[in-house]
Amino acid sequence: MDSSASQCPKQNHGTICIMEKQVLESSEERTFQYQDSLPSLPVPPLDESLSKYLDAVKPFLNQEEYQRTEDIVKRFENGIGKELHQKLLERAKTRRNWLEDWWLNAAYLDLRIATQIHCNMGGPGPYIEHYWPPKDGTQIERACVNIWHTLNYWTLLRAEKVAIERSGTTVLDMNQFRMLFCTCKIPGVTRDSIGSYFKTETEGECPSHLIVLCRGRVFAFDAIHEGNMVTPSEIFRQLTYIQKRCHSEPEGPGVAALTSNERTKWAELRQYLIDLDPKNLTLLEKIQRSLFVVCLDDSSPHATPEDYTEITRLGLTGDPTARWGDKSYNSIFFSNGTCSAFCDHSPFDAMALITMLSYVEEKIIENEGKWKGSDKMRDIPVPEELVFTVDQKIQDEIGCTKELYYKKVSDLQLVNYAFTSFGKALIRKRKLHPDTFVQLALQLAYYKCHGRPGCCYETAMTRRFYHGRTETIRSCTMEAVEWCKSMLDPSDSTYQQLQLMHQAFAKHNKMRKDCENGKGFDRHLLGLLLIAQEQGLPVPELYVDNAFTASGGGGNFVLSTSLTGYTRLSGSALPMVHHGYGFFYAIRDDRIVATCSSWKSCPETDAEVLCRTVFQCFQDMLQLTVAAQL
Repeated sequence: MDSSASQCPKQNHGTICIMEKQVLESSEERTFQYQDSLPSLPVPPLDESLSKYLDAVKPFLNQEEYQRTEDIVKRFENGIGKELHQKLLERAKTRRNWLEDWWLNAAYLDLRIATQIHCNMGGPGPYIEHYWPPKDGTQIERACVNIWHTLNYWTLLRAEKVAIERSGTTVLDMNQFRMLFCTCKIPGVTRDSIGSYFKTETEGECPSHLIVLCRGRVFAFDAIHEGNMVTPSEIFRQLTYIQKRCHSEPEGPGVAALTSNERTKWAELRQYLIDLDPKNLTLLEKIQRSLFVVCLDDSSPHATPEDYTEITRLGLTGDPTARWGDKSYNSIFFSNGTCSAFCDHSPFDAMALITMLSYVEEKIIENEGKWKGSDKMRDIPVPEELVFTVDQKIQDEIGCTKELYYKKVSDLQLVNYAFTSFGKALIRKRKLHPDTFVQLALQLAYYKCHGRPGCCYETAMTRRFYHGRTETIRSCTMEAVEWCKSMLDPSDSTYQQLQLMHQAFAKHNKMRKDCENGKGFDRHLLGLLLIAQEQGLPVPELYVDNAFTASGGGGNFVLSTSLTGYTRLSGSALPMVHHGYGFFYAIRDDRIVATCSSWKSCPETDAEVLCRTVFQCFQDMLQLTVAAQL
């Protein structure tokens, strides 16, 4: 609500003022109030999707291959594709979001790889840039302030007082915000499931306890005592109690490490734990239902505002006994007072998390990083330790899991640097879209490093539709490739390069708009394939054609990318394929913060080199716009 609206004109009618304010407050929007009126996710016309698909595969095929793919697409459009499309339209008639369950299963819950390593997302807390520079001995003190603000956000969400997000004037779906708290993925032998226990105040009681992981041990305490939330001073006492015990007594078994296992294996071990002692199920459920997990991590990652590499790497791939990989939100606090977020990706996309973390950061800044309230403490029960019954088999499995985990993550190369020469302000001044600017720089950098186009996945948001999540913007277009070639051709004039760059920008901007409006083609093609599978039909030729994989289809994108917003919060995730990169970036007024990851065991890729090359391309692109004005 506009704060000026609640300001009363200066007059002596105090009572009118109060009444006006009450009316205004009662008419405030509620977080989830428009959920039922959001439009259903559309199914795009088949011919449009296929035409866009043909356009997208062009950069990766020669003339002959393209001809072959064009024939396959025509056969698909006039044959099986037409039937599948009809069935998809039928499905869409009975569902407000025809994709929702399919996407959740196909993209997340059916995966059998170690999702904690390959799919989870996370990012460093930006607090080192203002009130919380790295400093030993501040872990608990900062953690309790951070946790307190997070708990306040949870109470706002329960009261439906979190502002509804909009794109321009269009209301966006807020459903993902329900998954930030009290949500956990539960491993299954062939498919995982999601347990979500969050409730708004009008819906009823909601779990209110926190889980704390420290040195292989697990503790729980309630965030509400006698109807009121615990204060930072009280949280401080709880965390100090846990830390003292963990530092003066032997380490725990580290059951949390099992969540980093390959999914079927973890499902079997979880069942084994439950069979070993039914009390273990109670403890597992207590973790699943908790608000979120607080991780007290003994590492002290080096960090500066220009180089977040170590916090980001340890946040994503640190001590597996000190994070619960299936939990929707783990808040990690390192021993030098730096911190990081770590999340299971299944229930929500990064933007919901970033909204919450931006709120927390804003409050930390407002209060200068301190707790300015009362230090009075109530008599609160000490945290309860959740002691699992484990036997030799489980202990051995935890050992093996940790060994495998460390082996895998030691192969990760990850850098998180800030490009500080300019940011959004200057890019906008040149009348260019900041996100497209970064995407095209990445295309140029990949071309420079690898001598060929790189198929690229950029996340677009489809939240203007009911339960909408994402669509794929395929950034590697013919327009982008033509421009990259021109930039590397010394005989091309600056004017020519600039013309081609503007064409590439226009193309990308149009694709983004299409995707956000439900007119992308990747999710549509996935839907057609899943209909075929459900009907027990053979996989259509379109999906086994080399062009499909070469252009990134079926999760084969060499560049997996996302803009984490125009905030101080940056994020990261790992590459989609072994010979690929993860590239995530936040665009701020004066800088662009990028996280690039790759696998060391792939001889072709180098995250450090790609990231530095992207930064050089930023300069080249700006130079181009300057030179053109001369």
